[in-house]
Amino acid sequence: MASGPKGSEDPSSLQCCVCGHQAQLFELPGITAKYCLECSADVATSILLTTEIDAATLAGQDACGLIAECSQLSTRLLERAQSA
Repeated sequence: MASGPKGSEDPSSLQCCVCGHQAQLFELPGITAKYCLECSADVATSILLTTEIDAATLAGQDACGLIAECSQLSTRLLERAQSA
């Protein structure tokens, strides 16, 4: 018997959209891709950081620390994706 949202997905073929690992996958609101726990946390964090960077920039505040953190996170996600 097939499983998945529409009964058509084979659970053994489900892989994280970033790292490619076969694991329990999670969906983030408003995003159709599915991620493993580690990648979903990093993707969610990057979304929040981007929002905070935009808000700080619009308010005329210094966003250097947020930008540096976002850069490190992006590098980590990229490395994980390239190792897949």
